[in-house]
Amino acid sequence: MLEKLVERMALLPWFAWLTAFVLAVCFIDLLAHAHPRRRGLPPGPRPLPLVGNLHLLGAQPHRSLAALAKTHGPLMSLRLGAVTTVVASSPEVAREFLQRHDAVFATRSVPGAIGSHARDSVVWLPSSSPRWRALRKVMGAELFAPHRLDALQHLRREKVQLLVDHVGRLARDGAAVDVGRVAFTTALNLLSQTIFSRDLTNLDDHGASKGFRELVTELMEAAGTPNLSDFYPALFPAADLQGYRRHFAKGLARLHQVFDVEIDQRMHDREAGQPRKNDFLDLLLDTEMGDKGTAGLDRDMLRSMFADLFAAGSDTSSNTLARVIGSGRNIEESQIGRLPYLQAVVKETFRLHPPAPLLLPRQAEMETKVSGFTIPKGARLLINIWSMGRDANVWSEPEKFMPERFLVKVVDFKGGDFDLIPFGAGRWICPGMPLAVRMVHLLLGSLLNQFKWKLPIEVERNGVDTAEKFGVTLIKAVPLCAIATPI
Repeated sequence: MLEKLVERMALLPWFAWLTAFVLAVCFIDLLAHAHPRRRGLPPGPRPLPLVGNLHLLGAQPHRSLAALAKTHGPLMSLRLGAVTTVVASSPEVAREFLQRHDAVFATRSVPGAIGSHARDSVVWLPSSSPRWRALRKVMGAELFAPHRLDALQHLRREKVQLLVDHVGRLARDGAAVDVGRVAFTTALNLLSQTIFSRDLTNLDDHGASKGFRELVTELMEAAGTPNLSDFYPALFPAADLQGYRRHFAKGLARLHQVFDVEIDQRMHDREAGQPRKNDFLDLLLDTEMGDKGTAGLDRDMLRSMFADLFAAGSDTSSNTLARVIGSGRNIEESQIGRLPYLQAVVKETFRLHPPAPLLLPRQAEMETKVSGFTIPKGARLLINIWSMGRDANVWSEPEKFMPERFLVKVVDFKGGDFDLIPFGAGRWICPGMPLAVRMVHLLLGSLLNQFKWKLPIEVERNGVDTAEKFGVTLIKAVPLCAIATPI
């Protein structure tokens, strides 16, 4: 007993030294980065010493910031640790940043948990980077070009039919459908067929699909959980104090193993003279990135691109569901434009439940004036589209789910109308949006047109649990299960 006590006491000086070191670094960082005066900044809550306004964020920052905006206005500033942060909470202010001053705020503020992934990720690379421009060009001109997506309609039709058949079997057995799981698995296989020409899992393999979904969820949560260094940048080189960077890297390595198997097999098939599959992987292996045609996509860039596609594509698409009366037939992509109520349901779902409630953070590359206020160089920018979707100045009865509002109000959610920008806007608009839009309408329309849905008795009695997990994207804390009946 005495020996253990001595050992513990011997550790105290080291703990005290580490604590003092962290506090000292935080204080120095605060002096180095904090704006010396609030004069000129947008209004905001008074910051506390050292922590600033961190104590006001809570576990649901999008909700906390929306509440603060009601007091301080649609453009407000906070000091989060040592970092000046500005928050836009209205369509008008969002337009100022994402359209009129897009070039100034074109750089991402990379979360500490992302680590080395940012070096090759089209999501996090600066827009001034030649690599970013080359990757965006490949995505826009090839991967998500209309002619490419049209050519792969048969794959999406096949996967949707498998989904309908699976739900039909559950309906005949009277079993509840884990809506999120089946939507995620279908979206995952749509992507894997498009990229690798094969499924990574199947609807009947609950373990594999659940494991992949949990991995993607963990990555999204880790990427969206602030590291101490996000608020005190001087701490970044010292250590990953909370372990989020290590956790993210570990999950990413598991994804990379899956991708390496596919890439290695394809390279082997090419060397053996096997016929081309002409999928995204073949296209990317043929891509020449440099101006002189000498620098191709290396392994790290392929891994990062696939990680971005699978994480964003399968996670956000499977989180968009709602209710509409159907006709009992499968939906074809060519019919989506002639189904205004289905489009209205999707828009209303994006309004109330945007996949990324704060979009992804940006950073000011230089001091600039926005709406009469001074935004200092290095300030972090958050666009609270969750708050914008509940703005009573824009939407009547904003807390109600009313798809009908979009039958009389024309809104383009693809970056044209700032009332609704679930995919962002400007040069940083989501490059995968064309595929995501097709997938969401196709999955949702087919499920709702083929089946009538009701909640299990216990859920009807207790109500649907709408709790959310906050990360890069919002995820339902409790899976939605429903009982399907064929129409």
